[in-house]
Amino acid sequence: MSKRILNVVTNVGDFGDPSHPTGLWLSELTHAWHVFEQNGFEQTLVSPAGGPVPLEPRSLKFPNYDKTAKAWRADPARMALLDNTAAPDEIDSADYDAIYFTGGHAVMYDFPDSAGLQRITREIYERGDIVSSVCHGYCGLLNTQLSDGTHLVTGRKLTGFAWQEEVLARVDKLVPYNAEEEMKKRGARYEKGKLPFLSYAVVDGNLVTGQNPGSAKETAQKVSALL
Repeated sequence: MSKRILNVVTNVGDFGDPSHPTGLWLSELTHAWHVFEQNGFEQTLVSPAGGPVPLEPRSLKFPNYDKTAKAWRADPARMALLDNTAAPDEIDSADYDAIYFTGGHAVMYDFPDSAGLQRITREIYERGDIVSSVCHGYCGLLNTQLSDGTHLVTGRKLTGFAWQEEVLARVDKLVPYNAEEEMKKRGARYEKGKLPFLSYAVVDGNLVTGQNPGSAKETAQKVSALL
């Protein structure tokens, strides 16, 4: 039976102000989806509220808009998947071998406090299956607690979008919090690559994380290798 991946995407379309749009960073989904597809894995999309997923406008421009992202947008069946994502209460975690949190600044708003996503993540993690994220996707792990009440990330090596990258991307004044700092507050052993925006991924047991949009492919490859 083929392995199954649950890909998590956002429902949020702006930074709390419609004049500053955001959403799913498309290539963080498409790069990973492509890797998982090549490995013959089945895939499902889930979002905190279910339903439609807005796209981050900056992810649809050069140099971020690559052939996998273009191919997805040109495929009506693929775009339909983003119009009709499952809600967490429709998901039985036992059906999945891994969960993969995509990014885009939007996820900073709706990932951290989704009780449904926390339930799914905890169940997958505690039975030894794979929890993974890329870029801001790690915000989905910020508040997830294990059955004993400890944070999933406490004492674990991980990475995600760095504060230095927020500053370089000129969104440090827009973001609702410093995700890197919040991770460290929860006891995570945060790491980052030597240079910003280059691929960097960390494996710590059944936790696999990638730093930035350029890390999605490597993160998915590391998840696939574990599976």
